Amino acid sequence: MEIWINPACSKCRSALTLLDAEGAEYTVRRYLEDVPSEDEIREVLGRLGLEPWDITRTSDPLAKETGVRELPREETDAARGLWIAHLAAHPKLIQRPIITAEDGTAVVARSEEAVREALSRKG
Repeated sequence: MEIWINPACSKCRSALTLLDAEGAEYTVRRYLEDVPSEDEIREVLGRLGLEPWDITRTSDPLAKETGVRELPREETDAARGLWIAHLAAHPKLIQRPIITAEDGTAVVARSEEAVREALSRKG
């Protein structure tokens, strides 16, 4: 299990606290320092079953500043590619925390329930 975090994020810290309380084995990825590649973002999106705009922090001031809100939300490879490239270039816009579960899925773990869901997913 891997968790993508921003240490400054309270939801990330809460998720780590819960993982530790449950004795989970996991690897921490500080994704602002260890920026995921476009391929890694594509893989996580596949595991999440979401579109790139679904994991983009569009209300963040950086979203407006960088123009991500104006990108097309079309279920085409071209549109997805634009969003994914934008997330790779501006990782701060990636929703957090993201936990990759043992069964090959992933969750955006912004709630205790979502963290517990990831913990329950065994391979």
